[in-house]
Amino acid sequence: MSRKAFVVGVGMIPFTKPGKSDDYDVMGARAATAALRDADLEYSKVQQAYVGYVYGDSTSGQRALYNLGETGIPVVNVNNNCATGSTALWLARQAVESGAVECALALGFEQMQPGALKGAWTDRPRPLGRFDEVLEAAAGIDASVPRAAQYFGVAGMEYMEKFGMKAETFAKVQVKARKHSAGNPYSVFRTQLTEDEVMAAPTLFGPVTRYQACPPTCGAAAAIICTEEFARANGLRADVAIKAQSMTSDLPSTFNEGSMIKAVGYDVTASAAHNVYEASGVDPRDIRVVELHDCFTVNEVLCYEALGLVEEGGAEQFILNGDNTYGGRVVVNPSGGLLSKGHPLGATGLAQCAELVWQLRGDAGPRQVDGATLALQHNLGLGGAGVVTLYEKVS
Repeated sequence: MSRKAFVVGVGMIPFTKPGKSDDYDVMGARAATAALRDADLEYSKVQQAYVGYVYGDSTSGQRALYNLGETGIPVVNVNNNCATGSTALWLARQAVESGAVECALALGFEQMQPGALKGAWTDRPRPLGRFDEVLEAAAGIDASVPRAAQYFGVAGMEYMEKFGMKAETFAKVQVKARKHSAGNPYSVFRTQLTEDEVMAAPTLFGPVTRYQACPPTCGAAAAIICTEEFARANGLRADVAIKAQSMTSDLPSTFNEGSMIKAVGYDVTASAAHNVYEASGVDPRDIRVVELHDCFTVNEVLCYEALGLVEEGGAEQFILNGDNTYGGRVVVNPSGGLLSKGHPLGATGLAQCAELVWQLRGDAGPRQVDGATLALQHNLGLGGAGVVTLYEKVS
C-alpha cells in the first residue's frame, strides 16, 4: 500500500546569468544544505538521492553531494531536458510512497553557458528529430533561428490563427512575470517591463520577441521528501504533502496531427493534468496558485488551457481580465516563472516546488497568495516529459 509523501524541506540559491555563478557542485551543495536546514535534518538521515542536470558529465550528482559527506547512499543522476528537476522529484516521491525508503533528497542544478540551447553530439540522431519533422512540415526550418524559438513561435502563430488572439496579449504574460519577479530575491530579472518594451524587443520568431523567451540561467534547488512517520520520529514540520503527481511522455498526437501546439507538449501536459485531477478529485478551478513552465510566453498561454484553468480558446480573455495574477482567479507563477526568475534546466522543477511549498506554508513574503491550500506545479521537457504535481496544505 502506498504512503503519502511530505515535502519537509526546500531550498534554493539565487539564480544568476551564466558566468556569474559558482561551479555546479558548489551550487548543488548549497541548495541541498539549504533544504536540509529548512527541514532541520542531518544529511546522514537521507536514504536516497535523485540529482538532476542536463549539461554535465555523468555522476555530477555525486560530485555535488560529496560536499555534504560520503554517506554511501544511492545517488541516481537524472536527465530529462527541462523537466529534469521535477523528474528527480517524481522519483523521490515514488521511492517514499512505495516504501522503498523513508526519506529521499531531490536535487537539481545547472551551470549553463550563454546563448541558445544546443546539443552536445553531432554524430548521432537528434532526440528532437521527430519534432523537427513537424516543424518542417508546418513552417519550414530557419537555420539562423534557435530551434526552440521556432517551435514555440510557430505554435503561437497557430494559436493566433485558430482563436484570433493578438500578439500583444502574449507580451502581457511577460509584463505580469516581471511584476511577480520583483518580489522574489532568487530571480535573475527583477526590473519591470512595459508591454511596449516587450513588443519592441528584437523578434525571435512569429509573435515571440526576445523578452518573451526565458534566459539561460545558472542555479540550484532541492527538496526533502519523507513519510509522515519519519517526519514525526525526527520532529520535522510536515504540513505540505504531495496529493497527486503524474509524469507523461509524448502521444501519437505530438507527431501525427501536424500541429506545433501539440508538438510543444499540449497533450503531454493535458494528459498529466487529467491524471492528477482524477487521482486527487480536485477541480482545477479550486486551485489558487500555480507554477507552470513558461519557457516562452506562448507556452504559458497554452498551459492555461492544457491544465484546465480555462476552456479551450479562453486564454486571451483570462489574461485581459487579470485572472492570472493577484486579485484574479488564480495567481500564475508568483515566483516570476522561467521568464523572469530564470531557467537553470535541472533546477527549475525543484525551484517551482520550493515556491509552492513556501506559498502553502504562508512563507512567501510579498509574493504570498492569500488562502492557498492547494498548489499546482507543471514542468515540461521537450523530447518529451511532462510532470504535473499537486500539493496540499495539511493541518
